[in-house]
Amino acid sequence: MYAIVSIAGQQFKVAKDQQIFVHRLQGDEGASIEFDSVLLAENEGKFKLGKDLKNAKVSAKIVSHLKGDKVIVFKKKRRKGYEKKNGHRQQFTKIEITGITL
Repeated sequence: MYAIVSIAGQQFKVAKDQQIFVHRLQGDEGASIEFDSVLLAENEGKFKLGKDLKNAKVSAKIVSHLKGDKVIVFKKKRRKGYEKKNGHRQQFTKIEITGITL
């Protein structure tokens, strides 16, 4: 059984006991959260989508909050003496899917 759910503006294919990284979510570590924007669900070869998923929910537990790898942004204009170096680390939340209810 799996589902495609929208979490923080992105779509993820999730299954029970799976751990995924999503953009930073509000909540403490160990807190449980529910996502009700399920787009598609599959159970034993049968697919449900649209109106069939009105009451579907995906429940998850926040495992940890962490930062991703550093991305270096370097801008340069040749022969003008312009150089700018900047870095960015995206903040993520690691969640574990605890259940899918249809």
